[in-house]
Amino acid sequence: MIPGFAARRQFSDLTEQEVLALAISSEEDDGRIYADYAEAVRAEFPATARVFEGMSAEENAHRRQLIAEHERRFGNHIPLIRREYISGYYARRPVWLVKNLGIERIRSEIARMEHDSANFYLAAAKRSSDPGTRKLLGDLAEQERRHEEVAEELEAVNLPPDAKAEEEGKARRQFILTWVQPGLAGLMDGSVSTLAPIFATAFATQNSYTTLLVGLAAAVGAGISMGFTEAAHDDGVISGRGSPIKRGFASGAMTMVGGLGHALPYLIPHFWTATAIAGVVVFVELWAIAWIQNRYMETPFLRAVTQVVVGGALVLAAGILIGSG
Repeated sequence: MIPGFAARRQFSDLTEQEVLALAISSEEDDGRIYADYAEAVRAEFPATARVFEGMSAEENAHRRQLIAEHERRFGNHIPLIRREYISGYYARRPVWLVKNLGIERIRSEIARMEHDSANFYLAAAKRSSDPGTRKLLGDLAEQERRHEEVAEELEAVNLPPDAKAEEEGKARRQFILTWVQPGLAGLMDGSVSTLAPIFATAFATQNSYTTLLVGLAAAVGAGISMGFTEAAHDDGVISGRGSPIKRGFASGAMTMVGGLGHALPYLIPHFWTATAIAGVVVFVELWAIAWIQNRYMETPFLRAVTQVVVGGALVLAAGILIGSG
């Protein structure tokens, strides 16, 4: 038996009072979540923060309506019952996790929250025997479904087109500085710097297993080194490049991916087959780097190709020549 699950109850087993109590606690939690999102984005996206504050106020208004209905039917004492007590009930993702994924991810999470809440109120309304409660729950379901429209109305007041465009531009720049730039640097380092040792080993030994070991060591070692270097050399406070942990992870992971791309083909025992596949992978890696530079760093495509593909080809040729000597 999984610990904690035995104590959970089925939604169908709740009394009408407990359903109302669950709705009250859920609205309270959602109001606080919106407030947390507002606080998380306030410094960089003040207009969006005001939108989230408006949605928090909406949830608090729902909570007060539910409390008034509970008092009408069952009195002042509201039983403590929360989402985590109910088996199969919808859950909210942790604020600390979602807020680190960017403003668009927060907006999509809020849309999911409203969808879940609307479905809950529809299910709760079907189980209510009191006409007043059933009407309230049905109205709340409709309001949750309308929250997308409410959000648009709040955006129209607090987030005019010029402010929204400014925020979207700022979010894009932050994404590039925190994820794309260090990730691209790592991919370039992993793809290009490991070419010479891997292919030198390949042509010197003509042994897939030995080449694989050297390639794994080079890719993993370079990934760890690049990750720690990126995280340690800039805390992001002055430069505005974002969390050093995120940048270190992006740089280290992409460095490792770049090196492993042309090392893993040597899992194939037949040396020349593995080498041919590794060569194709190198070609794809270098063109991918050129495309990313052009797409996100606005580097002209021909210049990116010259810098990356030609440079990588020279490193590859150097490795082959050294290994064949």
